[in-house]
Amino acid sequence: MASERDLSDSDISGSPETDTRIEIRIVSLAPHLTEWVYSLGLGTNLVAVSDYSDYPEAAKALPRVADYQGVDMTAILSLQPDLVLAWKGGNKPQDIQKLSSLGLKVFYSAITDVDDIPSELIRLGAMTNTAPQAKALASAFAQQIATLRNSFSSKPFKPVFYYSWAAPLMTVGPNAWPNKLLNICGAKTAFYDSPVDYPQVSVTEVLKRQPEALVAASKESPQTLSSFWAPHREFLKAELITVDPDITSRFSLRLADELKQLCIGINS
Repeated sequence: MASERDLSDSDISGSPETDTRIEIRIVSLAPHLTEWVYSLGLGTNLVAVSDYSDYPEAAKALPRVADYQGVDMTAILSLQPDLVLAWKGGNKPQDIQKLSSLGLKVFYSAITDVDDIPSELIRLGAMTNTAPQAKALASAFAQQIATLRNSFSSKPFKPVFYYSWAAPLMTVGPNAWPNKLLNICGAKTAFYDSPVDYPQVSVTEVLKRQPEALVAASKESPQTLSSFWAPHREFLKAELITVDPDITSRFSLRLADELKQLCIGINS
């Protein structure tokens, strides 16, 4: 089993000129990290993933070694991975510390802003001998986000009601991840003054705020989503827009295309 001492970054990465990549065994403990591995062409190196690692399709067939309750240490150790990909915010700190203390090499993803995605992808590429691919993907993603900002991110921001489900009806505060996405589109959460990231609100409060758009991060049918707001349409004219929660809630490279559609919807 590889440890921090006997498997350094240089051992894994090699150099672009002379490919010295070894066959590293990778365990991913977060869905977005699973996607990154496939994006870098390392899908065959994955030996296990976390729950909800459902993209691409091939990921669904891999063993699960992590969920919201924590990681399965015994299962991970039995797989003898050379690299474990963990997520600050999704994995328990004590689990990550335990993995490191057992001698496993851990890549720790700590994303707080959309602009962190390309820089972290490059860092993962440097550790897996996929630096050229990582840099190309990161550059393309960063350019897509920059284009969206240039096209849509003009102030004052439009108030938008962003929610994931209606029972209970919950939205986002100013520091929540979805509001950072809205900002790129020239919008902000209608509950920008909320002291918490995910406040529970009432329909009456939404009507009082008169958002310019309703954004449902949901896989429910448009008919079901529309029926919830139908009784209030005399007082609320905001257009209903849907986004895929499996994309907008992850730090996925697919986010750029989904965000483009969101920006167009809000600003149409």
